[in-house]
Amino acid sequence: MSTIKLSINNQQIEVPKGITVLQACEIAGLEVPRFCYHDRLKIAGNCRMCLVEIKGGPPKPAASCAMPAAENMVVFTDSPMVKKAREGVMEFLLINHPLDCPICDQGGECDLQDQAMAYGRGGNRFDENKRAVPDKYLGPLVKTSMNRCIHCTRCIRFMEDVAGVPALGAVNRGEDMQVTNFIEKGIDSEMSGNIIDLCPVGALTSKPYAFKARSWELQKVESIDVHDAVGSNIRVDFRGREVMRVLPRLNEDVNEEWISDKSRFACDGLKTQRLDRPMVRKNGRLEAVTWTEAYNAIAKRLKNVKGNKIAAIAGDMADVESMTALKALMEKMDSPNIDCRQDGAKIEAGARGSYLFNTTIAGIEQADAVLLIGANPRREAAIINARLRKRFVAGGLKVATIGPKIDLTFKVDNLGDSAAILEEIASGKHAFAKVLQEAKNPIIIVGAAAYTRKDGAAILNVASELAEKFGIVKDGWNGFNILHTAASRVGGLDIGFVPGKGGLDVEGILESAEKDSIEVVYLLGADEIDTAKLEHAFVIYQGHHGDKGAHAADVILPGAAYTEKNATYVNVEGRVQRTQLAVFPPGEAKEDWKIIVELADVIGESLNAESLKHVRDMMVKLAPHLADADTIKPAVFKKSGKKGKVQDTPIGHFFTNFYMTDVISRVSPTMAKCTEEFVKKSKKLDPREAA
Repeated sequence: MSTIKLSINNQQIEVPKGITVLQACEIAGLEVPRFCYHDRLKIAGNCRMCLVEIKGGPPKPAASCAMPAAENMVVFTDSPMVKKAREGVMEFLLINHPLDCPICDQGGECDLQDQAMAYGRGGNRFDENKRAVPDKYLGPLVKTSMNRCIHCTRCIRFMEDVAGVPALGAVNRGEDMQVTNFIEKGIDSEMSGNIIDLCPVGALTSKPYAFKARSWELQKVESIDVHDAVGSNIRVDFRGREVMRVLPRLNEDVNEEWISDKSRFACDGLKTQRLDRPMVRKNGRLEAVTWTEAYNAIAKRLKNVKGNKIAAIAGDMADVESMTALKALMEKMDSPNIDCRQDGAKIEAGARGSYLFNTTIAGIEQADAVLLIGANPRREAAIINARLRKRFVAGGLKVATIGPKIDLTFKVDNLGDSAAILEEIASGKHAFAKVLQEAKNPIIIVGAAAYTRKDGAAILNVASELAEKFGIVKDGWNGFNILHTAASRVGGLDIGFVPGKGGLDVEGILESAEKDSIEVVYLLGADEIDTAKLEHAFVIYQGHHGDKGAHAADVILPGAAYTEKNATYVNVEGRVQRTQLAVFPPGEAKEDWKIIVELADVIGESLNAESLKHVRDMMVKLAPHLADADTIKPAVFKKSGKKGKVQDTPIGHFFTNFYMTDVISRVSPTMAKCTEEFVKKSKKLDPREAA
């Protein structure tokens, strides 16, 4: 990379050629104030706060965000000219800005407040009435107070460039300019909440969080999101025993600095319909009992039950520690009937390369051809969809999909919805085979709608053949990717939470329970199954919300949600990540691994695990890579699935409602409003599926 030399505040520095003066100042360690500039958005150059003086250049301050750095340029960021110019800009910004900081949710986190203190005059010479701008309706998530808007246009550029939903724009000019959505309706995007973080003032704030707390009242913990398999890095803000909000945390390799709306806003579901006391079904009704009574009720029912008549299913939000403990307990009871694939995925454990997103999320930016097989990343992994769009906008990417026609916010060629098209491509007869053949870094992404079908194993096998035939997997490049939808899935497969020798999978467990062949079923947060088939079985439900699994239970053991425990999750690309305890579980609820260890002691099958460290030691023995947090161990590709006939039938949608996919989001009042606004009102979807 070629470099240039320039002087900034009499300091000689060398910077990469092609960057702006503002970026050069940052490399030199100098702060340059800005409102409109953001390093992930296109340059607008309209706030003029980043003015600097350039010697030998124009006899006026220059906007550093839009000025390319040049060889031998002499820049000053603290000269009298710059100081006076910034004070003037700040004075103009404050002419019409309302003095409502005491009631503004941005108070304490406001760029305008901070920069007015650091770079402002300290007074205002204008006495005219302030401008009044009507507030805009942007949906149930984003609250507007457009009197505060300083026209930085960050929100407009984010929605167009990153989210790919051009819902916002500007009308009129000068003092009459307004940021608006033209037609008054909500922003139908899975990423809209990010404009709240981008807004440098209080014009756009969180509607669910409005007037709930002040930033300085909150304690903060760094954690991981578990509403999908991406593992977005988040910050949990809480006060007392209540989670107040969830914000994104910077991680260039995973979510950059964005999170999806479900990750951000579904946290209000953490205080709704919670399980906070152990319960046992007596005379057809669930009654609150002590932990000892609950454990004894299970021990009594398990007495004299053979291991092959006991089964366990792990849900989508189960952490690796609790699955490790439950696997150990089932082994002690000689039961091979365990499964973490409650959606019926035909993915096998063992070779990690056969079930990971091997390209990695950041690796998408090197791809030049993408084939989506039954995958809708916009609904199933909004952050991955944003990364695909980022690569598409950069140019030179061809994307095709096999499945229903979908809007991914960028151009996609739909090859049809029949799974049999995959065999056509593999045989070289289909036109897209040539695209894959000629691509330098092609990738295929197999989605849940494909691998959960009856012929899912055959689809995975053909996709593997495709990977071998067209150089999708080669030295230095692995383009074979499985797009999971559950946060627990990769971790469960890593530790082998799948049927043992002669064991039953989820489908087999449910069918056997219906026929009385399985007598006891342990549900570890498993709610996405047909619980009607469990009527004849004794059901133990361990989880944190009163969803379908709890309604079918004979014994309920209240567990902890992801914000209430120190736990390990492995994301879709195989990255080991850990949540941290922010608030304690409600009532008598406990951490999940602890419940299983205590139950094991009561039924006489001790796991010899007295602490989280002991359980993690067990976990690492099953999968040594789980010891290394925030790392990815590259996996060797191995053919996936089994040979068989791919059915010539349409691949459907896996999720019809992005906003309600798990026990937390299903009871979230905010997600309910989004469902009402964006799903039930849409004629594209069957209202029955939106419930």
